[in-house]
Amino acid sequence: MILVTGAVGQLGSDVVAELNRRKLRCMGVDMVSAPGVDVLDITNKEAVFEYIRLKQPKSIIHCAAYTAVDKAEDESELCFKVNVSGTEHLALAAREIDAEMIYISTDYVFKGDGDEPYETDSPTEAVSIYGKSKLAGEESAHKILEKLYIVRISWVFGKTGNNFVKTMLKLAETRDELSVVSDQVGSPTYTPDLATLLCDMALSGKYGVYHATNEGFCSWAEFAELIMELSGNNCKINHITTAEYPTKAVRPQNSRLSKLCLDNGGFNRLPDFGDATKRFLIDFLGEVR
Repeated sequence: MILVTGAVGQLGSDVVAELNRRKLRCMGVDMVSAPGVDVLDITNKEAVFEYIRLKQPKSIIHCAAYTAVDKAEDESELCFKVNVSGTEHLALAAREIDAEMIYISTDYVFKGDGDEPYETDSPTEAVSIYGKSKLAGEESAHKILEKLYIVRISWVFGKTGNNFVKTMLKLAETRDELSVVSDQVGSPTYTPDLATLLCDMALSGKYGVYHATNEGFCSWAEFAELIMELSGNNCKINHITTAEYPTKAVRPQNSRLSKLCLDNGGFNRLPDFGDATKRFLIDFLGEVR
């Protein structure tokens, strides 16, 4: 059985859907109640051990996380409790029953400078509370588990929950132009595409650190322009700098992640982000231009 944490969330819900599509036995858990999903507080060590011992999963795909990047600067204790302590509890319980774990990490573990794609073994230097918590989660899982995949992702969007694509579409309903940062560059990650890869990894035994985003790079402003073009919106996108759009948490300006690790591991790369965006909009809006 494969256990998916954060099963109500943007990524976790698509992972559960993909496992069900493949007719693989799975169970989803989350902090909140939902149909077909068990409630599990991963910050409660005793509850985690009791649940893992009962269910005996062979693999845990750990999608649950505190992801409110700006709020984390004020809620560092809660952020670390979920992203570090919660991960430790799952890893320890997995080790006890000899299960493997896929830990979902982030581009925020890097400083985000330069313009070259980060390799999996590039030096890490998180600069935000969120990034530091996810890096600490990586390090904790590494110390505990040998049967471990660490999968770093960025700029996630999918049908469930809030994301950049939905925000742009919503704002375009009432505005003729929007100002979007153009000096932060990375790769969008479409959750159904990522879910396919994670399910390929589960029980493959090819443990290690991976980067997984859709192919291609763009700035947030370029991504916004693509969204407007494909959705048929005439909303103008004004390119601005990070300095012109200050946020509480520091964002990496370089979120480029190298995917050579997927090639070396024998896994298929995700499709181009433009193709992924088009498929999302067809699913979300019903049609695109």
